[in-house]
Amino acid sequence: MKHRGGTIRLDRLDLRILATLQTAGRISNLELADKVGLSATPCQQRVRRMEAAGYIRGYAAQLEIDRICSNIVVFTEITLRGHRREDFLKFERGIQEIPQLLNCFLVTGGYDYLAQFIAQDIHDYQTTVESLLDRDLGIDKYFSYVTIKQVKRSTGFPLADLVAQPES
Repeated sequence: MKHRGGTIRLDRLDLRILATLQTAGRISNLELADKVGLSATPCQQRVRRMEAAGYIRGYAAQLEIDRICSNIVVFTEITLRGHRREDFLKFERGIQEIPQLLNCFLVTGGYDYLAQFIAQDIHDYQTTVESLLDRDLGIDKYFSYVTIKQVKRSTGFPLADLVAQPES
């Protein structure tokens, strides 16, 4: 791992560590070191450096929400009235504290944002959207797509396919 302008340049071992932690966040440092072919101390040092550099955002349990409660997931296309920089910033700041809004992406194409909501039921979703509209964040229109079932769930990013393999 080499520092370059305040960031860490990731090598193959770092990528193996990250790939393993994505799917096994509770793994002990000894098990992680064994899996990636390092001794415990250098492995722990690498993890700490990647945490400090912001490559690892945190550790969390992956919940099986359908076993916990009944819910619906809704994808929503959102179009803003205005398209100035401040219009986008106002919207993006205004949605940060909405817990039912799981993910939101600025996109290209026929609308501005693609948002993913979770709610108890369709009524709860509509209440959430009405609350969002009441915030006057510049929403012109929205279209909702209620999901029927999730057919694939990812446990992490395919690092081996996304990152050009660095030299060791």
